[in-house]
Amino acid sequence: MFRAVLSDVDLLKNSIPIISEIIDEGVFRADENGLTLMSADRTMVAVVDFKILSTAFDEFKVEGKPTLGLNMTSFVAILRRAKSGDKMIMEVGEKNRLKITLKNGRIRSFEIPLLDITTDKPPIDQLSFTGKVDVDSQVLEEGIADADVIGDSVFMEATPEQFSMYAKGDVSSARLDLSKEDKGLLKIGVGGTIRSQYPLEYLKKMIKASKLASNLSLEFGADYPLRLSFIATDKLQLSFVLAPRVSEE
Repeated sequence: MFRAVLSDVDLLKNSIPIISEIIDEGVFRADENGLTLMSADRTMVAVVDFKILSTAFDEFKVEGKPTLGLNMTSFVAILRRAKSGDKMIMEVGEKNRLKITLKNGRIRSFEIPLLDITTDKPPIDQLSFTGKVDVDSQVLEEGIADADVIGDSVFMEATPEQFSMYAKGDVSSARLDLSKEDKGLLKIGVGGTIRSQYPLEYLKKMIKASKLASNLSLEFGADYPLRLSFIATDKLQLSFVLAPRVSEE
């Protein structure tokens, strides 16, 4: 049994469409703590790690640990019909379908099939990052947009005193430097110098989650995966793990 009532529909409207740009199918797992989704994209370059806590819902009832396998495009299409002020009710109905009801004076309802999806949990718990940087989400969004003007990848570099992002082309370059004195750099925890290169194709999709939280954390290492995390306290956490490119330097 699964039933969840959500008044703040923007939590899903601002997160699931971003997730759907990376994975096309996903398995949501429900328990007393809320809903979770962890899945890699088909190329195994990126992993989505999504949690929406039970405390974010007006009502959250679950028996056992049901799984909801969903086509993300279908789910997003329904979420786009929801408006701020709507109350959303999600429950597993008959014939193994997810029923989604929107209430706001009038009642609208949708049903989508639950899919039998088999997924292996990506082994991201085994990652050990050597550095963590907390930054203003808008600052990182601007840095990614600047790098996109130059090329298709960006270097991230951190020292105990500074965080930098830069892109290099044949004749052009773009660079963002944040020192501890800059307001955009909230916290930095790095033992030495670390640097890694990441594809902008994915980062441009992931940074759209900045609408969920004004600050974000970056965890990475030298030529090592990146974990990019957005947290809305007591509501949700959306993290992405992105594989590095082989360094060109």
